[in-house]
Amino acid sequence: MALVGLCLAALTVSACTSSAAPGGSGGGASASARASSKASIAVRPGAGAVGVRPTDPVSVMATGGKLTSVAVRPAGGGAPLPGALSADQATWTASDAMLPLATSFVVVAQAVDDAGQATSLNSTFSTVRPKAALKAVWSAGPQGKTVGVGMPILVAFSSPVIDKAAVERRMSVSLSIPVEGSWHWFSDKSVHWRPKTFWPAGERVGVKLALTGIDAGGGVWGTTDYLFGYNIGAATISTVDVTAHTLTVTQSGKVLRVIPITTGKAGYLTRGGIKVIMTQETSRVMDSTTVDIPASSPDAYRLTVKYAQRLTWSGEFLHAAPWSVGAQGRANVSHGCTGMSDANAIWLFGVSKIGDVVTYIHSTRPLEQGNGWTDWNLSWAAWQGGSALS
Repeated sequence: MALVGLCLAALTVSACTSSAAPGGSGGGASASARASSKASIAVRPGAGAVGVRPTDPVSVMATGGKLTSVAVRPAGGGAPLPGALSADQATWTASDAMLPLATSFVVVAQAVDDAGQATSLNSTFSTVRPKAALKAVWSAGPQGKTVGVGMPILVAFSSPVIDKAAVERRMSVSLSIPVEGSWHWFSDKSVHWRPKTFWPAGERVGVKLALTGIDAGGGVWGTTDYLFGYNIGAATISTVDVTAHTLTVTQSGKVLRVIPITTGKAGYLTRGGIKVIMTQETSRVMDSTTVDIPASSPDAYRLTVKYAQRLTWSGEFLHAAPWSVGAQGRANVSHGCTGMSDANAIWLFGVSKIGDVVTYIHSTRPLEQGNGWTDWNLSWAAWQGGSALS
């Protein structure tokens, strides 16, 4: 049976059919053959459609007859889309819920009328071509790592997210111990999730970012899904009293050690608030020029410190400070870091982990939002208000 290429009106079932075509070869079929078939075929998306969304349905419909074959495949080659034919053979529907982006498709279909006369359709459509792909990174280290009870879920995007609600609906958190929690957008490229209170010890956290095919707005589309997770370890929580010059370490509610410390002196006060350990380094060079103290200043310094645990982006650390042992437990003499003896720093480094909470009390200098993982300094109501779905 000869095949006939048909001209379809976009998103309609009527389409240009063989019976409406004038005389001529018509792609290999005789005029009488074209005129004799009462079947016509239409496709959705319409013939030649461009910018088709990956979630748009794909279907082929026959009127005045039944479909006998349908193939929808990438123009560049590859497997056809899976699909199913309705019981009356009038409609074929693609079963894939998500089409690949920036892809052209060719539709080839045949149908016959009640008299067995055939007609065919050849059509094309193409999916939207993004201006940028939405990629994501997270900040909890390797998959399955054990972290502290203060570790928020931190997601950073490669491109701005304009439609935050659409993206947030595609981000889910699974928990072994159910707790209340919420996402909070800090910017177009940064979103965090935290529970209402600190994580319970032993929690297993799984995160899924189902970004494939999501329209983030502004021509940015997701092209990849992400899965990651981590485990919550023992509840190791420390409290630094900047006026008493002590660091009290608790684990699972039990005091493990009270450490004499020194914090920031006048002009370099250590910030108060709830901080979270972000990195751990057995050795680190501290250079005052990185915190806006010029090399010409009498307060300038450049030295190597041991067992450094970062708490703020501005440069506050817990670390060994053997040069200030005489002041530890008595006075604040540092440039903002929390210093202690070598022995205490080694011990603290050993019992601590990324994500542990360190709360500073009795400081008159507030902690700036975003200067570290400062999520816990927001009230629960304020935190929830940062969700695009609130």
